[in-house]
Parts: sequence; C-alpha cells; structure tokens
Amino acid sequence: MDSNIWIIGTLILSIIMIVFSIVRFKLHPFLALLLASFFVGTSMGMQPLEMVNAIESGIGGTLGFLATVIGLGTILGKMMEVSGAAERIGITLQKIRWLSPEVIMVLIGLVCGITLFVEVGVVLLIPLAFSIAKKTNTSLLNLAIPLCTALMAVHCIVPPHPAALYVTNELGADIGSVIVYGLAIGLVASLIGGPLFLKVLGSRLPFKNVPEEFTSLHVKEESELPSLGATLFTVLLPIFLMLMKTAAELNMEHGTALYTTLEFIGNPITAMFIAAFVAYYTFGIKQNMGMERLLSETEGAFSSIANILLIIGAGGAFNGILKGSGLADVLAQILSNLDMHPILLAWLVAIILHAAVGSATVAMLGATGIVAPLLPLYPDISPEIITLAIGSGAIGCTIVTDSLFWLVKQYCGASITEIFKYYTSATFIASFVALAGTFLLSYIV
Repeated sequence: MDSNIWIIGTLILSIIMIVFSIVRFKLHPFLALLLASFFVGTSMGMQPLEMVNAIESGIGGTLGFLATVIGLGTILGKMMEVSGAAERIGITLQKIRWLSPEVIMVLIGLVCGITLFVEVGVVLLIPLAFSIAKKTNTSLLNLAIPLCTALMAVHCIVPPHPAALYVTNELGADIGSVIVYGLAIGLVASLIGGPLFLKVLGSRLPFKNVPEEFTSLHVKEESELPSLGATLFTVLLPIFLMLMKTAAELNMEHGTALYTTLEFIGNPITAMFIAAFVAYYTFGIKQNMGMERLLSETEGAFSSIANILLIIGAGGAFNGILKGSGLADVLAQILSNLDMHPILLAWLVAIILHAAVGSATVAMLGATGIVAPLLPLYPDISPEIITLAIGSGAIGCTIVTDSLFWLVKQYCGASITEIFKYYTSATFIASFVALAGTFLLSYIV
C-alpha cells in the first residue's frame, strides 16, 4: 500500500513540476519534461545510466518515426499556405447557401486540419474567419470557435497528425480504421461543441469585430488559387493511401505483389512523402513557382518545427522513463483495481494531462504510456477504441497552460474570461461528445 502511494505521489509531483516549471518559472516545455523525467527516474530508484538510456530510448523511439512524418507534413502544410489552397476550400464552401457560416468553419477546419498542426491551422485559416465575419456581419467568436474546435479535434484523433499517429502505432491500432472513425467522431464533436453550443448561447455570446491589428490580413483573389479538384486531391491523398493499406490488410491475401505494394505506399512515411511531392506540383509548380522558391519555402517551414520536435521528443523521454522505471506497469495495475471502464480511464488521463501540461500532443504521449499496460487486461476493447478515447480526452481543457488558448484570445480580441467561457467550454463539450461517440462505437466494432 505504501509503495502504491509513493508511485501515485511520484506521478502527481512530476506533473506538478512540469506545470510549475512552464507556467511559474517560464521554463521551456522541452526542459520541463526532461526535468520531470529525471525526477521520476530518481524517485523510482533508477540508476543514473539506466535513466539516461531510458530517456535516449524514449526520444529515439518517438522521433525516429514521427520526425519524418512531421517534416513531410510541414511541407504539405506550407504549400497549402503559400498557394492559398485552404482559401479555395473556404470560398467553395461559402457558395453552398444552405450551410451556415459556423458549419462552414467546422468543415474548413476538419478538411484543412488533416495536414496542419493546430496552431499552424489557426494562423493559416483565421483570415478566412475575418473575411466571412466582415461579409456576413457576424461576431468573430461565432466563426473562430467552431474553426479552432474542429482543428483541435482533428489534431487529436486523426492520423497522420503526430500524436494520433504515435498512439495508433504504440497501441497496435489499425491506422485506416482510426482515420475513418476519427473523422466521423471529430465531425460530430466539432458540430456540437462549436455551432450547436453557440446557438444555445444565442444573444449571450458577445459581438466581436476583427481586431484592428489584423485588419490588414486578406484572402487572395479567387483567380490566384489552385483548383478545388487539385486542392482536395492533394490534401486527402495521404489519407486515401493509408486507407488503401487498411483495405488491403482486410481483403487481400498477404504476401502477394499487390498487397506488398499497397502496404508500402500506405505506410504513413511513404504516403506523406508522395503527398509532399504532389503538393510541390499542384500547389507550387502549377502555380508558377520555381524550384528556388520551393526550396526557400521548405527551408522556412523546417525552421518552424524545431520547437515541436523538441517537445515531442521530451514527451517521448518522459514516456520512456515511465516505462523504464516500471511506474507505468505498477500504475496500470493500480488503475485496473479502480473498477473504472478503460475507455473512461483513457479519456480522463488524457484530459487531465492536457490541462496540466498545456499540450495535447504531450498529453497523448503521456496517456499512452500510462494506459498501454492496461490493454491486455481488457481483450474485448480494441486498440482503435482506446486510441480514440485518448485523443478524445486530449481535445478538452484548452486552458491558460496551452499556447492555443492565448492564440485564440489574441486573434479574437477577447478577454481571458470570455475565452474560458466560450472556447474552453467548446473544447470540453467536444471532448465529452467524442467520448460518448467512442463509447457508442465500442458497441458497434
């Protein structure tokens, strides 16, 4: 009993250490996570070299796969930005008269967010919200909240996003199934957490104009944009290739030449590699960009991902220490005795970690390390369901510890209280709806 209290206390103190290091002492999350990793290792009695090896293994195991996908995804996102592909999708959706502006923003967030980090997606797509707000005389909050909620949902539960991809691989889930289920759950969660929630608020939602400092941001002319067909083909290509891999695994005889080919091109690294070169053509060369311009844009994009790579690597180190110290296994045994449903437990761990560390990505990595040892105890729950449960939890509790909270506040020109009341609430509702969707799905698949 005393050892159990020590283990739980160690985990809680490590999370508190991360939060205080980042929020109170302004330490970079990379350093805060490494500090917590050494603290856990020391508290659990690991030898110094054993700690270092666990950290090294955690960083290498996480980034060895994700770094390539993140790099290729960054190229795809950058090409979307410079070509105006996201604006093409937005302009097309605006022409569908029966869609409300709020629903349009959800659809833009879901489609464009497939290949964009959530923060990058906000920066890239918020000018569309500004444009629609001006044209329709709509409060900016009515558009920004559905957009950002959808971006967060797809970021957490749809591969090839790094955290969703990591959890999928770590738990041995089928990537194609996670994509299909994640998109369905993400759509419903975003519509309820965004447009429906705002409709219930009605006149209580304050009217916000586009902040003056952002009035110079503009949407490109329609004639300058890539075609809708080329845009959708390029954005959805990696998803399509990964789904082909899943279809081959379910319906084809293993070992054949066609099966091997589909397995190869449907691997996330290969799929993103192909999509990046297609984006170079459809969003670059076809838009009259030369190779020098493409090289310059690529270099600029890569310089922006160093921060996220370091944070994800440190999250992997923390995960490695949880495993290497034995804390994760013992904690799994303790949690299994709580008589809590594993789906609810996975969701709860992820949402608490997101609130604590301020990063959905790090929360999902940490939750995976804690929840993964539980899977053998629940053979009736598929790894795809647990993957979605972890992602659903990470959607919620976007609070002051998360940089996204401040990004949304800045672009909306809103107060901290207003962002808490409307955006934090929207993400929590979306998270809860995604949890309900995951439970429902667990009875079907």
